[in-house]
Amino acid sequence: MRPDLVIFDCDGVLVDSEGPSNQVMVDDLAQYGLTLTLEEAMDLFVGGTIKGVAEKSRTLGADLPNDWVAQIYDKIYARLRAGIDPIPGVIDVLDRLDAAGIPYCVASNGSEEKMDITLGQTGIAARVAGRRFSAHTHRVAKPDPDLFLIAARKMGVAPNKTVVIEDSASGALAAQRAGMRCYGYAPYDDGANLTQHGAQIFHDM
Repeated sequence: MRPDLVIFDCDGVLVDSEGPSNQVMVDDLAQYGLTLTLEEAMDLFVGGTIKGVAEKSRTLGADLPNDWVAQIYDKIYARLRAGIDPIPGVIDVLDRLDAAGIPYCVASNGSEEKMDITLGQTGIAARVAGRRFSAHTHRVAKPDPDLFLIAARKMGVAPNKTVVIEDSASGALAAQRAGMRCYGYAPYDDGANLTQHGAQIFHDM
């Protein structure tokens, strides 16, 4: 089925920012009594929100200060400003969607500021100008389906004519709840965390 709209997640789908962002959190959380490997952090935190990271870290024993969320945002943004690449092959995907006349947008649990940094560096920001949907702006985060539903409504496309590209279980679940077909990008594993929510797995853009 040819979709009328493709909704991309941002981190880990358009830009290669998950590893650097999570490494910043691993290094920082170690100062507060929580030791994690990068792989463990990715398993725990990818697809969530920074507020959710703080809550989960505290349940795991981290003694975080009250302003930790603001502090870690500053550290993550500084790292991302130092340099981020697009996901290999994704620029070609966008080129082909443009050539086929299929519209696309971005829906992310990240902030507008974070998307400014990552999408701006990679040249993608101009391609999605006016078509970015942030959980911070709309006050609803995946796995709630409303962020995807808002994006589809603003783009004038029905959910069942929309395809979502995601790399996290929370994103795949949001797509499933929204009644949207989901393709799960799993470059490093079999994508079992995505298939449990109905995503069709692919490993290379």
